[in-house]
Amino acid sequence: MSKPFSEACERNKEPIAEHLIRLFAACRQILEIGSGTGQHAAYFALKLPHVTWQPSDLPLHHAGIEAWIKGSKQSNILPPLHLDVSRMPWPELKADGIFTANTLHIMPWESVQDLFKGAAALLPAKGLLVAYGPFNENGEYTAPSNKSFDEFIRHRDPRSGLRDRLALNVLAESHGLKPLERHELPANNQLLVWQKQAPGLLQRLRNTLGRQA
Repeated sequence: MSKPFSEACERNKEPIAEHLIRLFAACRQILEIGSGTGQHAAYFALKLPHVTWQPSDLPLHHAGIEAWIKGSKQSNILPPLHLDVSRMPWPELKADGIFTANTLHIMPWESVQDLFKGAAALLPAKGLLVAYGPFNENGEYTAPSNKSFDEFIRHRDPRSGLRDRLALNVLAESHGLKPLERHELPANNQLLVWQKQAPGLLQRLRNTLGRQA
């Protein structure tokens, strides 16, 4: 089949990659949630040859992702995984980094909550969750174009909508993911980074008692 193409992915892949190269420098396996066309998977695997890139999405997108993998000739991309973030538990896999682009404003808020829950369960201590997209600040749009885009996606699906960065931070911290970095990217987008925290003494004690029970 012909490869699906997203102009937005083509525009944003280089600015995103500039940060991922640094953020994922010590990582070995990256899970991409919502790989879409597969363009990001092919490009980021090229730019991060030391990692194994695991694309994932719903099955209807797999053929397009596979076309991009085949065209890239990169040996460090795995076949696309069927991952529905709302279906727990997630498939068994290992990842010390998770990346997702333009998904949090498309999926319902309940699915956003499930994504953070699943990410926290999957990541090891110090593992990173990195999300790209447009986000609100303190309940306000950061640009008129973001307001128009939000109205468009809400008209298409009332469950969609731009998420507030601070609300995402509260959600993340409730799952042991600490806000680490925020970067402004072109076209009023941001790159948000959270890091999995090591469990505290009380949690480690609970885990130990749980294993002994």
